[in-house]
Amino acid sequence: MSYVGLMLANLRHNPLRTALTGGAIMLGEVLVCLLLTMPAGLDNILENASSDLRIAVLNKAGVAYALPYAFTRKVRDVDGVAAAVATMWFGGSFEQEGEVTFPSFAVEAEHVGAVFPDYDVAPAQLADFRRYRDGAVVGRGTMRKYGWKIGDRVTLRSTLWALALDLRIVGEMPDARSPLLWLQWTYLDEALKARGGSGLGIVPTIWVRARDADRVTAIMRDIDAMSRNSDAETACESEQSYFTTFLGSLKGLMRVMLIVTGLIALCIVCIAANTTSMAVRERAGEIAILKAIGFRRRTVFALLFAEAVALATLAGSAGVALAVGLTRLLGASAGWNPSLGLMGSFVVTAPVIVQALALALLVGMIAGAVPSWAAARKPVAQALHEVF
Repeated sequence: MSYVGLMLANLRHNPLRTALTGGAIMLGEVLVCLLLTMPAGLDNILENASSDLRIAVLNKAGVAYALPYAFTRKVRDVDGVAAAVATMWFGGSFEQEGEVTFPSFAVEAEHVGAVFPDYDVAPAQLADFRRYRDGAVVGRGTMRKYGWKIGDRVTLRSTLWALALDLRIVGEMPDARSPLLWLQWTYLDEALKARGGSGLGIVPTIWVRARDADRVTAIMRDIDAMSRNSDAETACESEQSYFTTFLGSLKGLMRVMLIVTGLIALCIVCIAANTTSMAVRERAGEIAILKAIGFRRRTVFALLFAEAVALATLAGSAGVALAVGLTRLLGASAGWNPSLGLMGSFVVTAPVIVQALALALLVGMIAGAVPSWAAARKPVAQALHEVF
């Protein structure tokens, strides 16, 4: 029998224990792969959701403070600005009293299409959005969730303004996972005035689209300079930076996830080491006989060590393959199942695969080194005496 055959025979010595140990390593590798994909998945979300040409204009004091609405017209006159749109958080609640059901914003209908052309709203639908004062453009994810279609009328309550608006759906954002809803700025403004208010004289966020990516930095500098020493100074930032700020808490979560990944790896090592130690103890007599008939210490050590490494590597490879298949399935399902949300953006990349396979190899080496070395060094007489 060859050394490989002998090693495989040893793995079949207790098939149930081998299967359970391999299953534990495999599932641990799946979890490690999924956790390692999260930081890259979050970066992927930020890159896909943001444009190199868009700029967020905010009050320097923070997002809780607003800018004068008239400042929007000044921003449009800045050199290099292709379009600018004022946006106001509406906080829409549908079927859930007092809770924001999905993100909804009041926007300037005549400008929003030029600032967000990558949202791919059909020109005819944008024209209807401008035409109908009560028009709304809704993301496909929300449309599918509630079974809405273009032409439907819905009532949306605002958690910010304490009013309800009757909306006519006139357009759709074709992104299958988009939860957004746009309603007309003037509609909300008139509704507030009808209640005796002053209307929308402020704007929390002005979105700007530059004509050229090379002009983005200069535009941000010019806008900030234009508001300097005023009652509402601005702090411009790129769209990716804007979203990163809001997702900052998730960055902290990612660090926790990486710590959890390390703990899982340690658990896998302990499981594999315990199994290897038990297997070596159970086969003490067989190992003593091998040494008695002429097998050298280094050969015995190599056989036991290779057994642990082979089990960890095969189980780890199966776990990596399962993680790749699972993330691909989630990515494919996200197109028709928006409830999966961010999970559809996580992909097991080549670096993650390499790290996971290296972890499996390391687990096998650490788990197999100590018990294999101890068994190989034990004298034949002592081993036989312990058995008999």
